[in-house]
Amino acid sequence: MKIGTTENFILNSIKENGTLCFPLIDSQNQVNISSIVSKLEDLGATGILIGGSSVSDQIELSSIVAKIKSLVKIPVILFPGNITGIVPGADAILFSSLLNSENPYYITGAQAQGALIIKKYNLEAIPTAYLIIGQGSTAWFIGQTRSIPFDKSGIAIMYALAAQYMGMRFLYLEAGSGSSAYVYPEMISGVRAHFDGILIVGGGITDAETATTIANAGADILVVGTLIEKKNDWEEQFSKIINSIRK
Repeated sequence: MKIGTTENFILNSIKENGTLCFPLIDSQNQVNISSIVSKLEDLGATGILIGGSSVSDQIELSSIVAKIKSLVKIPVILFPGNITGIVPGADAILFSSLLNSENPYYITGAQAQGALIIKKYNLEAIPTAYLIIGQGSTAWFIGQTRSIPFDKSGIAIMYALAAQYMGMRFLYLEAGSGSSAYVYPEMISGVRAHFDGILIVGGGITDAETATTIANAGADILVVGTLIEKKNDWEEQFSKIINSIRK
């Protein structure tokens, strides 16, 4: 599958700026989206992910995507936890397979069901391997995951190589939304040494120090969500994160 416009934009942005930061907007959380998305772009976000592990209201999600698209120029990318997270109007979708799920539905089943919808909506699909590290998050629970322990880098490396050999160009290491821990730099650097594609890391990134640690370990894209939803000083902290990871 050829590389599309949004994926090319991401690749070029990484070459130009180094590590990028994508805020994750959970459509089910009560945040004033109109008041924050333009600020996120102004502060240096390169793209906006729209997702949620248990999204069920597609009408609401479609409305949110349309609203965000009207407010920003950066790519708006779907990051669905299920086929209910696929709606028209976005620039692209992380077409992800939860490789360490114990339920085949989240590895290939939902992907097969969603494929024709993605084609119908003319969404740019970005082939992405998704790995959940640790346990206790909503994604871990919903995805019925056999989670990878934080200190077992070798297991993550095996999955990363498998993803690469299956042709997945992006790999997302996820500690979980709202996690008190983040993916260890030793795991990130180990995966980086073996995976040739774009490495995304999310979960537990709430300050510039953590962001710098993860970026220096080899992450191409950091995903930040809880910081924006729950911190009163999120603008200041987000700005510090952007400044800390830029070349």
